Amino acid sequence: MNRVTVALGERSYEVVLGSGARFELAGLIRARAPKARVAAIVTSASLRARDWFEIETGIAQHVIEVPDGEHAKDFASLASLCEQLARLALSRDDVVVGVGGGALTDLAGLAAALYLRGIGVVHVATTLVGQVDAAIGGKTAVNLESGKNLVGAFHQPLGVLCDTDVLVTLPGRERRAGLGEVAKCWLLEGRDARSAADASLEEMTELSVRLKARIVEADEMEGGQRALLNYGHTLAHALEAVTLRRDVDELRHGEAVAIGLAFAARLARELGRVDDGVVAAHDALLTALGLPSRLPANVSTPDLLEAMSHDKKAHHDLTFVLAGNAGFKVVGNIDALTVAAVLDQFRGET
Repeated sequence: MNRVTVALGERSYEVVLGSGARFELAGLIRARAPKARVAAIVTSASLRARDWFEIETGIAQHVIEVPDGEHAKDFASLASLCEQLARLALSRDDVVVGVGGGALTDLAGLAAALYLRGIGVVHVATTLVGQVDAAIGGKTAVNLESGKNLVGAFHQPLGVLCDTDVLVTLPGRERRAGLGEVAKCWLLEGRDARSAADASLEEMTELSVRLKARIVEADEMEGGQRALLNYGHTLAHALEAVTLRRDVDELRHGEAVAIGLAFAARLARELGRVDDGVVAAHDALLTALGLPSRLPANVSTPDLLEAMSHDKKAHHDLTFVLAGNAGFKVVGNIDALTVAAVLDQFRGET
């Protein structure tokens, strides 16, 4: 079992990765929330029906079912969840346990942050996206029609359990989509397609978790360095905002991130920050991981620009994390006409 500490003083916690990690839940709660008497397990009906769903908290526990995936990340689900926590009479000493992927842990984490002005939460991440990114770092949120993750809070978990056993039950598309966040971390760490081909999923997951832990430790509230973890996400969130209005299953988060990474390399090249080799290296990594690297034809440039203007990382201009000779950097004040031109050129690539 691999253990990665997110060192945040009194809010420090461990991310546990490995086979059977979910069975450490009761011990984690006993150690981190010794006064807890009740646990509310937040999950979906489909996950609750899985063979591996053996969630034991060691205290009185109640299961609250919420919708699957992005369907859970709205105000209706948030209000319903908080109401059910109140009906269970959870106290500030008790805990919420989010069991699911990134969307579900986002919802469970935000509910825990808001209910009674904050109670403890533990995440049992069941998807690759959740294990390498969403469940770690304390960022919680729900969506608005105007964009992704626009209403949220920072609320660090008491611990995160990443059980590799549950990943084998994921549909192929879900596992591949999770590699979008892995690709982001791989690029931020300066790795290439060749090294990815030689690495196991466990190695890639651990690298991603250690990178995120290191960055969160240095910049918990995203005032500087942590923004680098948004590499590829400005376009990704715009793509999600546009496609979610049509079909919640049209584009997975990791797929959108992969496209966002390919676009960010092209935008950096247009701005003279990198050369053709960097663009080719990004495409090669995405191809090696079986991820998309081209912009869908059915999303318009005006719609994407509008969505990007509402992104929570925007500061009244278009802002991207971009590669450069001195490494990755948050670059603001990018002209919308330049972004539009690169989007149009990107869409024309085959």
